[in-house]
Amino acid sequence: MRLIASLVLALISSSHLAGQTLPIRKKPASPGKPVISRGTIVTPLPKTVYELSGGVKTATYQEVISYYELLDKRSAQLSLVTMGPSDAGFPLHLALFSNDGKNDPALWHRSQKVVILVNNGIHPGEPDGIDASMLLLRDLVEGKKKLPDNVALAFIPVYNIGGALNRSNFYRVDQDGPEAFGSRGNSQNYDLNRDFIKCDTREARSFASLYRFLDPDIFVDNHVSNGADYQHIMTLIASQHNKLGGEMGQFMNREFEPGLYRLMKEKGYDLVPYVNAFSDTPESGWPEFLEGPRYSSGYASLWNSFAFVPETHMLKPYIKRVDATYALMECFVRFATENATQIKQLRKAAFNGQQTAESLPLQWEHDKNSFTELTFKGFEAGRKPSGVSGQPRLYYDRSKPFEKKVKFYNTYKASVYANRPEAYVIPQGWWKVIDLLAANKIHMSQLSRDTTIEVESYRIEDYKTSPRAFEGHHLNSAVKISKHIQQRQFRKGDWLIPMNQPGNRFLMEVLEPEAMDAYFCWNFFDPILGQKEGYSSYVFEDTAEKYLADHPDLKEKLKNKVAADTAFAKSGAQQLDFIYRNSPYYEPDHMQYPVYRIVK
Repeated sequence: MRLIASLVLALISSSHLAGQTLPIRKKPASPGKPVISRGTIVTPLPKTVYELSGGVKTATYQEVISYYELLDKRSAQLSLVTMGPSDAGFPLHLALFSNDGKNDPALWHRSQKVVILVNNGIHPGEPDGIDASMLLLRDLVEGKKKLPDNVALAFIPVYNIGGALNRSNFYRVDQDGPEAFGSRGNSQNYDLNRDFIKCDTREARSFASLYRFLDPDIFVDNHVSNGADYQHIMTLIASQHNKLGGEMGQFMNREFEPGLYRLMKEKGYDLVPYVNAFSDTPESGWPEFLEGPRYSSGYASLWNSFAFVPETHMLKPYIKRVDATYALMECFVRFATENATQIKQLRKAAFNGQQTAESLPLQWEHDKNSFTELTFKGFEAGRKPSGVSGQPRLYYDRSKPFEKKVKFYNTYKASVYANRPEAYVIPQGWWKVIDLLAANKIHMSQLSRDTTIEVESYRIEDYKTSPRAFEGHHLNSAVKISKHIQQRQFRKGDWLIPMNQPGNRFLMEVLEPEAMDAYFCWNFFDPILGQKEGYSSYVFEDTAEKYLADHPDLKEKLKNKVAADTAFAKSGAQQLDFIYRNSPYYEPDHMQYPVYRIVK
């Protein structure tokens, strides 16, 4: 089999899709742009909209970008660049900040800086991070705060630009401020925090290239939570440690999360995990949120980043939420600088391990018997008649706060694995999939001539499809496959994808059809599910009868199925179709998964 793989590699042409980063476009620096000396500048920067309003307003999209442009002009340590388009017609901005002003991520990594990426405004109705990031960057530029030399920062000022432009006083009706803000949906009404794998939006495609360009060690995506009422201002989703896996997962669970909790406690905040309790009150305990790759943190985990989703509480005043978000970002910086060497080493080891791993997990099950205990500060809940319907309704009594130990179920076990192939082969007709792989900087090349390769192939034996649309798709799930070894003819221009690259885990989670957020799940391969060839029953009856006479083994197989299945025995149409599907007349590409594996 290795000889076959070597033969294929010898047939690869010189064209490559995944080697280039997006061009960075930066406005020329102002001739008067001062050089920072010892972290200070002469003239104080203006206050933000948030500050001028006393903490009750959030900046508009235009005000945010204007402020970042001002910071860029005033500081040699900050570079504001554009990194691809959005559905709104405006470019996605990225602000890069380091003490030495050498704002090149490749240089950052070579100098062993911990790279932290902060994403804001994926849901513009949750703008806490937008304002907190402006304050933090302003304080860094003015020298009020000092960034450690072994840390570099990158900020996306506003990710969902279309949602930010669609501004109202009435969105998120339950939330305590600010006065007006953007909507959850983007310019196509997609929830961008469900789009990181499927990339239906320009934002997601730009983000994929941005992420691979930046390669952050730590990723932070600022949000505001819904759900139960409680005393905590801030909760936190972290990359699920079992799913993150290996020594990175252990470090996340034993060091990183507890370290953040300790640092936030020093700042006066009692941090708890995201309160993932929507069907019951929190004092009953809750499971850790399992983020699939459709979510930002789940996507980041595929690239071995330590990923976090801070969730301030919607019922806390806006000024308290912004303060907590600012404090948590400071804690990320402090933890990063104190643990820089280990963070960099753990990521490197994870990438190296995934390039040679024999298998990788695809699905996860919640372990209901394993839990830890945490201190939860809540409010007593009760039921009373609804003033609308008269039926019992839930309420929380803020005059009755409590503090108690609750169970936190934070263990997941892998339930489905797939062996890592030496390479995948994808026919060039599936260019939509190829484009997504290219956006994620996957290394792949095209065959230079037609050739036959021995591959492992999958057939889709069963699956379920959601009857209701979700984010533009009817998701496939409960996938069952069969595996076959075959000699298959591939054409010049078909794509070969080696499995010895940093994107190994990403590739298996999108190309293996059983994975939780695979491209098959998101309907990219649905054309194979529809039968294109068929027959006219009254004509095929004669053909089928002759075929049965010439193939007694199939005749016996039909007889056994008739004896075992009463409904089948009463249906002439089903029996005729059974013969068709077990004959050479049946189209070979129906239910044939068009991603092929070169195995050892």
